[in-house]
Amino acid sequence: MPALVLLGAQWGDEGKGKATDLLGGSVDYVVRYQGGNNAGHTVVVGDQKYALHLLPSGILSPGCTPVIGNGVVVDPSVLFSELNGLNDRGVDTSKLLISGNAHIITPYNVTVDKVTERFLGKRKIGTTGRGIGPTYADKINRVGIRIQDLYDESILTQKVEAALDGKNQLLTKVFNRRAIEVGQVVEELLGYADRLKPYVADTVLVLNQALEQDKVVLFEGGQGTLLDIDHGTYPFVTSSNPTAGGACTGAGVGPTKISRVIGILKAYTTRVGSGPFPTELFDEDGDALRRIGGERGVTTGRDRRCGWFDAVIARYATRVNGLTDFFLTKLDVLTGWEQIPVCVAYEIDGRRVEELPYSQTDFHHAKPVYEYLPGWSEDITKAKSFSDLPKNAQDYVRALEEMSGAPISAIGVGPGRDETIEINSFL
Repeated sequence: MPALVLLGAQWGDEGKGKATDLLGGSVDYVVRYQGGNNAGHTVVVGDQKYALHLLPSGILSPGCTPVIGNGVVVDPSVLFSELNGLNDRGVDTSKLLISGNAHIITPYNVTVDKVTERFLGKRKIGTTGRGIGPTYADKINRVGIRIQDLYDESILTQKVEAALDGKNQLLTKVFNRRAIEVGQVVEELLGYADRLKPYVADTVLVLNQALEQDKVVLFEGGQGTLLDIDHGTYPFVTSSNPTAGGACTGAGVGPTKISRVIGILKAYTTRVGSGPFPTELFDEDGDALRRIGGERGVTTGRDRRCGWFDAVIARYATRVNGLTDFFLTKLDVLTGWEQIPVCVAYEIDGRRVEELPYSQTDFHHAKPVYEYLPGWSEDITKAKSFSDLPKNAQDYVRALEEMSGAPISAIGVGPGRDETIEINSFL
């Protein structure tokens, strides 16, 4: 049962799309198990660049079946926009499967997300405003709308009414907005039913049968470990579980069927949105990382906050996910620095701390403790094997591997599909 989980080991934006695409030719199914169109993956195939937000990256690999699992929240308008864009570019999207138990991001979820974030002012969390959080809140409050509800108008209407009872009170009396009409929402949602129907499936059954037949299934997380609702830098997190355990609940596959868990690490660190970030840079080095690395959110369009590699976070990701391997991305971005700082610990109130602080207050006040590794100036984008890298680049990779607690099995040395060094096979 070759089931693999692939997830971000930092705050997201590590390059999961590239890693998924690398495995795509050997994988039978690629499954998104959480999040929604607040995630963004960039995949470069030849001279073509694809920006994916909701669809699994495996949709670009012929022969691979892409799956949107029950743990994902789906905005149908975004889904069809993305499908249309790929179809127009000649990509076959007909094999896509979507769980009937996946929840729908309704228009009122988007409205509530935007007005709530504006209301918070300086206390805002930094959401994408796409209705993700309110949709997960509806799911937990048991007033959510699932894809399967589109095929029973009576049930759909009852559920929309139940959801809007409280939300309209909030919108009109707190935010001074107009109430949302039940009939208008129902009509809009029913308008997606026929087009969605060919994709809707019992994906739990499909995936478990595939594993019983020794098919290779890759579970792809959106966002990253430090954005996990339970294990991230709460409250500056997403509303689901991008960590490895989320693959089981978000796809309906038992933990005993997972064979490997691959963490994606950027060779430095980035973050989008609010929240603590110990190694964040506010100088010309931060500007250079942002410029050279093209650090702008695929989904949000916001500049990413940039900082040096944080080994404390990497160790935490190894522990909380049970990582078996790392895929190190964007090593080429560091070319040209004479010395490269790496955060090996934190200083908190005069104490050296080598593991992620349990306390939110401590993490907020953590200052990075750096070790300095020698850099390199040689172009590494043409490297095909680890031995092709300059010695200092090799030493940097080995140092990160030792600090992080799991082997680095692949290295990204450029944005292209073929600009990857594979040290150990993931399969």
